[in-house]
Amino acid sequence: MILIGITGGVGSGKSEVLGYVQKEYNAHVLLADEVANKLKEPGMPCFAPVVECLGKEIIGEDGEIDRVKMASAIFSDPNKLERINAIIHPEVRRYILQVIQEKREDGETDFFFLEAALLIEEHYDEIVDEMWYIYADENVRRERLKISRNYSEEKITSIMSRQMSEQKFREFCSVVIDNSGDFEETKKQIDEKMGVYLCRDQK
Repeated sequence: MILIGITGGVGSGKSEVLGYVQKEYNAHVLLADEVANKLKEPGMPCFAPVVECLGKEIIGEDGEIDRVKMASAIFSDPNKLERINAIIHPEVRRYILQVIQEKREDGETDFFFLEAALLIEEHYDEIVDEMWYIYADENVRRERLKISRNYSEEKITSIMSRQMSEQKFREFCSVVIDNSGDFEETKKQIDEKMGVYLCRDQK
């Protein structure tokens, strides 16, 4: 099984790329954000520590952590972000490593794609076989975010300013997929790279 890390700036189209590889190849896709949300559910490892840190006020009427209330509680006290990350990130990593091990042992998956916003910052590059940087021109990304998420220019600029530079992404990633244009062109790049992997495994 080949383990591939996927990263890139907001609006670069990582979800579209992952949807394609999952559909066309024998690939398992795991999103770190979805893992984090799962681990914050009642009865899961992060639920009680997060509530203890931020207060019971973040629990919604359904008994689960309300994401909006949680974000508001963190925003009101920046020091709490570091504490919350210290709770969640180690548990997410532990869960991800467990799933990777399970997939390796069952031997039924050819590719494992791991996507995380902090893939590089959290040193997942140390455990994957290869890192892919999903690139898209900044203007393209801005237009996508305006259309798909109805983000304002100010919000987009704020998000982008907190993310790694293109130079840093390229420094850590050995594969660059240019997703600036028509997705048919992106698919050709993906297929070419996946073909290299498959040919290598057959030798």
